Amino acid sequence: MQIKQFMLFVLSLALLEVTSLASDLKDKMSFGINTYNDNADVQVYSPTFALYKKLSSQWLLGVKMRIDAVTAASIKNGSNATHVDAVTAASAKESVADDVRYAPTAMLTYDDGDNLVTFGSYYSTENDYTGVAAFASYVRQLNQQNTALGVSASQSFDKWSPVFKRALPKDNRNETKIDFSANQLITPEFSMSAVYSYMYSEGFLSSPYHFILQDSLAKFENYPDKRTGHAFALKGVYLLDKDDSVNFSYRYYMDDWDIKSHTSSVEFMRDFTHDFTSGLRLRYYTQTGSNFVKPVGTYGVSDQYFAVDYRMSAFDSYTIGVPFIYRMKGGDKLTASIDYYKTSSNEYLKNWYDVGSLQSVFTTLTYEFAY
Repeated sequence: MQIKQFMLFVLSLALLEVTSLASDLKDKMSFGINTYNDNADVQVYSPTFALYKKLSSQWLLGVKMRIDAVTAASIKNGSNATHVDAVTAASAKESVADDVRYAPTAMLTYDDGDNLVTFGSYYSTENDYTGVAAFASYVRQLNQQNTALGVSASQSFDKWSPVFKRALPKDNRNETKIDFSANQLITPEFSMSAVYSYMYSEGFLSSPYHFILQDSLAKFENYPDKRTGHAFALKGVYLLDKDDSVNFSYRYYMDDWDIKSHTSSVEFMRDFTHDFTSGLRLRYYTQTGSNFVKPVGTYGVSDQYFAVDYRMSAFDSYTIGVPFIYRMKGGDKLTASIDYYKTSSNEYLKNWYDVGSLQSVFTTLTYEFAY
């Protein structure tokens, strides 16, 4: 579905949160709500629940449940309500993306102070897509815990089941991801980490609903059935003084579809009081187009691959956000954030959604407490 990549991004944040919560092995519970709204008529409302239970001095069990209520009437036929899908002969008023997605995650963590091991599984189901994944990570503390070396891996086994009758070339989508990381405390105020990521996908990697309609040509979107990517990232945290800190990162990505991207981000955080922290974060992203994307309206019947998704073309984007942390008595914590995202002008967005650039607002609100 159209927001699949956004949901995977949210899941990656959730797994990072699990690792950080598990490192102190405490009984914790949290409730939250995430929202996403954009000018392409996509709205997502996601309640979440997480429970972390200490089994012993070194073992922690965690479970998390996420429910995504998705409204996206334009997902199949673009944002033009009068547009008719000439490929499937389906009415534009039929909404294939209005859906409820259920996504439970379970994990187990071992922490003896020098070794941190986490492994678990993830399941996701919606009306046209089922996802199953396993993940594991290991972090080794060295040099009096001033150095940390880590490795993590995840493997997904997903399956498409389109809501209208269509025989896909393949109905699976499998993805492998392996990360190697190193973190070093440079000074008491400054730490750096480096991460290398390997990604491999195979199966049906495009959308079963996107199509090209031009002159006498009517074709479903079609991508290569394999994709290999590599990413290199540097991250740093610098304490300016007892109240202020700066987080910054840079990531370079490349794959065999000839997409290359650069991501830079910086976040300033300030403790305004003992209980309240807030700040400002900025993110800039730019990428090249894939080696099979063509200008809108120029595909021919002899082309092997057809792209409709704007993420296969060259574009830039930026995000600006404000995070909040409020610490309550007894150790309870309330975290919240609001972010605004905007892409550069893009002809693929104009063609499918009838918007010049994608603009969205996403928010998070989580209440966490020990029990």
